Amino acid sequence: MIICMKAITVHVSEPVYQEFRDHARKTDRKAAELIREAMDLYKEQTIRRSSGISLRDLRPVSVGKVLRPIRKDDDILGEMIDL
Repeated sequence: MIICMKAITVHVSEPVYQEFRDHARKTDRKAAELIREAMDLYKEQTIRRSSGISLRDLRPVSVGKVLRPIRKDDDILGEMIDL
C-alpha cells in the first residue's frame, strides 16, 4: 500500500524543535519522522478517542509484568452489574 505524504508548514518554538532535532540525532532518525509519529500518537489518543470509538475497536495494551495470576475472586463484573 502506497501512502501519499502531504507537505505542511508548522510553526513551533525554537526550543521545542531543537529538542526534536537533538533526539532525532541521538536515535539516528529524522526530526520530521519524529514529528509524524507525534502527530499519529495525538490522532490515536485524542482525535479518535473523542470520535465515539467503541472499546471493541481498541487494541489491548500491555501493563507490564504480571504480579500474580488472576483468580476467580478478582472478577468484579458481577459487582458491576449486580449479580
